[in-house]
Amino acid sequence: MKWIILSKPVRYGVLALVIAGAVAGGYIYRSTLPVSEAKAITSETTPAPESHQNPGSKIPVITLPDFAEIASQQGPAVVNISVSGTAKTGFSGFPGFPQMDPNDPFYEFFRCFQAPAPQNSVPTHGLGSGFIVSSDGVVLTNAHVVSDADEVIVKLTDKREFKAKVTGIDKPSDVAVLKIEAKNLPTVKIGDPQHARVGEWVIAIGSPFGFENTVTAGIISAKSRSLPDEGYVPFLQTDVAVNPGNSGGPLFNMNGEVIGINSQIYSRSGGYQGLSFAIPIDVAMKVERQLLDHGKVSRGRLGVMIQEVDQQLADTFGLDKPGGALVSSVEKNSPADKAGIEPGDVILKFNGKEIGRSADLPPLVSELPPGTEATIELWRKGKIKKISMSVGEMKVAGDKSKSNNEEKIELGLTVRPLTPEERKQADIAAGLLVENVGDGPANRAGVRPGDVILSVNGDRMDSIEKLRSLVSKSGKRLALLILRGKQQMFVAVNLG
Repeated sequence: MKWIILSKPVRYGVLALVIAGAVAGGYIYRSTLPVSEAKAITSETTPAPESHQNPGSKIPVITLPDFAEIASQQGPAVVNISVSGTAKTGFSGFPGFPQMDPNDPFYEFFRCFQAPAPQNSVPTHGLGSGFIVSSDGVVLTNAHVVSDADEVIVKLTDKREFKAKVTGIDKPSDVAVLKIEAKNLPTVKIGDPQHARVGEWVIAIGSPFGFENTVTAGIISAKSRSLPDEGYVPFLQTDVAVNPGNSGGPLFNMNGEVIGINSQIYSRSGGYQGLSFAIPIDVAMKVERQLLDHGKVSRGRLGVMIQEVDQQLADTFGLDKPGGALVSSVEKNSPADKAGIEPGDVILKFNGKEIGRSADLPPLVSELPPGTEATIELWRKGKIKKISMSVGEMKVAGDKSKSNNEEKIELGLTVRPLTPEERKQADIAAGLLVENVGDGPANRAGVRPGDVILSVNGDRMDSIEKLRSLVSKSGKRLALLILRGKQQMFVAVNLG
């Protein structure tokens, strides 16, 4: 059976209004008894066997940490977060034939002659956790808890509720910063995850399945874990019970200091199975500072693809042992390309820090501000070579900031001109590619990301400026000729 990465476990009840009827019986997850009927299981104790040690010998006394004291002192700074918004239901079929199977022989026939029905929106609700880092109302949580939310409510342990402003979101690190209008709030203490050791006790406080201020405990299982598609965060792995609703909540050490933000679980079932992951708090605090100061996070970039060096590759490249990051490709005109890095190089050190595994490199590079001078020690053709280079800036996929060739149009969509390769592949002379569709006339008309606008009211589309001009002069209605896949179709857009 395959293992599944639950990359965003926190949004409990993402389509709560849609499935409310199915779970109206209660919040108990797969419970066979109501809460009031649940009973504790007890067992009789048996006397301990007599000790055969010498009377003078000392028996070591092992004591457990005082979880209760940490929960009592730090709990008031942990908050419950509820979010609400809307979600698109996706393609809803053709008017008059909403349930038509795409495998039906007549599906393509109707596809050619009918425009698709517009996307529908359904209300969504979610729950998560967070914690207060500043007494004037700055709250940290996970980005996936509040991304795409229309409203965010922060609830304190004293039952006060505040409407929160999302100050900044950084999806690569999965960190978000909220601000509530309040003063003299309790705050957490920030610790240093670099000093945390594998095997140390840690506790999590959060709202699993909506049960506010739930405390769970465990140990640090590993450090600097790299997860798929999460290469910029060296996660803390724990065996602390974390479930949907816990994400965004703090992970405390035994000094009552936050050392991480609970973010992900690794599970077959969707629930806790002994593997949970937290974002180191030092990573999160760097992100928080940049979001508060600049509204975005800048990260360093080399422009290389890397892979792990196993024993066979180490033998092939003449290394004494497996280690480092093997460069499999170099992006043209990237900082790495300009510095002379080549495919086949093995990066052994970055700014003096040893690269034991390939996963060690991305966090070190990303934490540097763009333009920073860095030194790289690499292995090339049996010899060690040192290179100095200026770190570039990483571009985030899905960044909402406009690029030079992408612009938002009054129709409620974002477009850009097709590249020569895209025009050749589609066998068309010109067109504008729809990058994103927000709420607006185009969305209501059924335009989707990936569509290519060929003409507007019969005029061929070869520039963004021409599209904007035609939209402004078209009055209340216009007709778009779009290319979707291999099919061309007209879509009527009502601007009124």
